[in-house]
Amino acid sequence: MRILLAGASGFLGTRLADLLVSDGHEVTRLVRRAPGDSQERRWDPADGQLDPAVVAEADAVVNLAGAGVGDKRWDDDYRRLIRTSRVDSTTTLATTIAGLPATDRPLVLLNSSAVGWYGNTGDRAVEEDAPAGEGFLADVCRVWEAATRPAEDAGVRVVRLRTGLPLHRDGGLLKPQLLPFKLGIAGRLGSGRQWLPWISLVDWLGVTRFLLDRDDIAGPVNVVGPNPVTNAEFTRELARQLHRPAIVPIPALALKVVLGGFAHEALTSTRVLPGVLARAAFPYQHPTLPKALQKALTP
Repeated sequence: MRILLAGASGFLGTRLADLLVSDGHEVTRLVRRAPGDSQERRWDPADGQLDPAVVAEADAVVNLAGAGVGDKRWDDDYRRLIRTSRVDSTTTLATTIAGLPATDRPLVLLNSSAVGWYGNTGDRAVEEDAPAGEGFLADVCRVWEAATRPAEDAGVRVVRLRTGLPLHRDGGLLKPQLLPFKLGIAGRLGSGRQWLPWISLVDWLGVTRFLLDRDDIAGPVNVVGPNPVTNAEFTRELARQLHRPAIVPIPALALKVVLGGFAHEALTSTRVLPGVLARAAFPYQHPTLPKALQKALTP
């Protein structure tokens, strides 16, 4: 396939691009700077600028663009960036797709979203049919997913990837926790009772590859592992695999000082199940947390 990829420089995007190329696909990366080679094309999503001819060349579009949620302390400016970087990129792609003649449109748009859609679910397990919750990330996900509508209305298969917390030592949920754990100064966040919808990086990549090929799947898909755990359970298992103690709980107040507005989201309980993937019999390689962490921590 000829695949157009936005967000190709991020933690997930770089690895997905490498996988797709190794699978034999032709991957064109959208960049905001001057293109560095023949496999890059420039765009400016903040201004809605994208050459329609670039999109017309693609069989599939994958959009992972967006400022990192956990990369910086949240203030008002960073909240705006989190929202606009997602909505602007999605709007630009979806409207460009819709504006093409039907014969030139890609067959599918895989567009990133997040389990933040559901807000705080407490101990209640939710699947894709659950409504949007409350809170900043839920509001972002609502407008983010709505921005795909032009492509969907134009008849293109649109899949909204409600991604959980990918596990890999070089990024995502795991990377910032490794040093404190190795130093023996880590522990559960707050009460530790909040649910974490994790997924191994290998399985996240596998799901994306799976959904490119499954033309019978559209709409929201929870890209999470089949066995969510609480933060306390996650903490215990990570400590066990690192052979370190995890006896220093991090109080909610300390998180608010360090993380700002993101502290509320870090303490949110989101018990999400992969309903669509379960019914489609997706073959997880790492269905349990011990297996996923073992893989994630292996150099």
